[in-house]
Amino acid sequence: MSSQPLTSMDSASGTGQQLYRRARARIPGGAQLLGKRPEQYLPGGWPAYYRRAQGCTVWDLDDRPYLDFTSNGIGTCLLGYADPVVNAAVTDCVARGNMCTLNSPAEVELADLLCAIHPWASKVRYARTGGEAMSISVRIARAHTRRGVVAFCGYHGWSDWYLAANLGASDALNGHLLPGLDPDGVPRALHGSALPFRYNQIGELEQIVAAHRSELAAIVMEPRRYDPPTDGFLEKVRSLADETGAVLIFDEITAGWRSNHGGMHLTLGVLPDIAVFAKAMSNGFPMSAIIGRGDVMDAAQQTFISSTYWTESIGPTAAVATLQRLEQLDVARHVDEIGSMVRSGWKAAAARTGLPIKVVGIPALCILAFDAGETSRALMTLFTQEMLARGFLAAGSLYPTYAHKPDLVVRYLAAVEEVFGLMKEHLDHGSVLKALHGPVAQSGFARLT
Repeated sequence: MSSQPLTSMDSASGTGQQLYRRARARIPGGAQLLGKRPEQYLPGGWPAYYRRAQGCTVWDLDDRPYLDFTSNGIGTCLLGYADPVVNAAVTDCVARGNMCTLNSPAEVELADLLCAIHPWASKVRYARTGGEAMSISVRIARAHTRRGVVAFCGYHGWSDWYLAANLGASDALNGHLLPGLDPDGVPRALHGSALPFRYNQIGELEQIVAAHRSELAAIVMEPRRYDPPTDGFLEKVRSLADETGAVLIFDEITAGWRSNHGGMHLTLGVLPDIAVFAKAMSNGFPMSAIIGRGDVMDAAQQTFISSTYWTESIGPTAAVATLQRLEQLDVARHVDEIGSMVRSGWKAAAARTGLPIKVVGIPALCILAFDAGETSRALMTLFTQEMLARGFLAAGSLYPTYAHKPDLVVRYLAAVEEVFGLMKEHLDHGSVLKALHGPVAQSGFARLT
C-alpha cells in the first residue's frame, strides 16, 4: 500500500468531509452510530466515508488508502474487511434468494454450532444488532422471573431498559464506557428499573440485591472488557444471581470470539444463564444471537418477540462461515499476538520519546491513552491527525484482526514513534493546540449543532 502525505487542507476539503457536511444537515447526529462520527476522531479532517475496504486497508472517497489501526468496523470484522470465504457464502446466499416465506436452514445450523461451542446453552434466538439482542435478553429475563428490576455493569446500547438508569441521576451511566447519555424520550415510569454497579465492586451489587431482592429480574454485564476480575468477582456475581433467582446475562457483543473461540466467559470459567453475541460473529454482516439455558430461553414463548428481518438468510449464513473460519485459522491466537505486539510497541515508543501514556485492555482490545491531564484529549487528536497524514487510521483503541500481519504492525509502530516524538515536542513547548488543524475531538456523547 502506498499513500501520499495529507495536509489539513487536503483532508478538510476532501470528498468525504464535503459529504459529511451534507449529512449533518440531513441526518440527525450526522451518522447512524456515535462511534462513526468524525468528531470523535478528527473534526473537519477525518475521511468520514469509504469507497471500499479489503483486509485492513480502507480507501476513502478520493481513493486515498489507509491502514486501519482503529476498531476495524467497530469491532465487526475480526477476519478483516471483505473476507473472501465469508463473502462467497453470502454471495451464494444472495443468488439463491435472501428472503422467503419459508425459513432459512442456516438458522438451525448456526444454533447447533453455537450450542456445540457453548455446551451449557441449549436454545438460541436471533436478531440482527447488538442493542436489540440485549433488549431481547432483558425481555426474556423479565418474562422468566416475572420481575422488573435490572442490575447492570458496563455499556449495553441505546434501549429504554438501559438508559432508564439516567432517569434518576443524569450521570449514572458515566462510569460505564460512554458518558453524556441523556434519557430524553425514555418514559419516567422506568425510573428505578435499571441500577448500575461497577466492575469488581461486588459490594455495590450486594447493596442492589439487598434493596431489590424480590424485584431483581436480571444481572447484566460483560464478563470482562479491560480489567481482569479480582477476588472471585464473577463467581460472587454468579452466586448472587443463584441466591435471588435473577437471570445472569453476559454481554459478549464486544469481547466474544476475540480472546478464544466462543465467549470470554469460557476462558474465565463462569457460566451465565444467557449470553449475547453480535459484532465479530458474522464479519461485518448484520447478525446477533441470544443463547441460553433452555428453561430460561423458553420464556421467549411467553412474551412477544418477533421481527420479519430476523428471518433473512444472509446473517446466519455469514455467521456460520465466519465461525468456521475463525476456528480453522485460530484467529484468537493471531489477534492476541498482534495485540501484544502493538501494546509493547506503544510502550517502547513512549519510553524512547518520553511521552506519557497509559495502555490498558487485553491484547484483543487494546486501549491507548495519553496521560497529560487536561491536554490529553488534544494529544489524542494530534495523534490521529499526524497518523492520518502518514496513511493510518489511528485513535485510542485498536481491535486487531486476522488481516493485521506483523509487517504492517512494524510500519505502524515506526509511524507511531515518529508521531510520539513530535507530540512530545509540542507538549514540552505548550503548543499542542496550535499544532492541530481543527478542533479537539469530542469524547462521550454530545449533541451536534
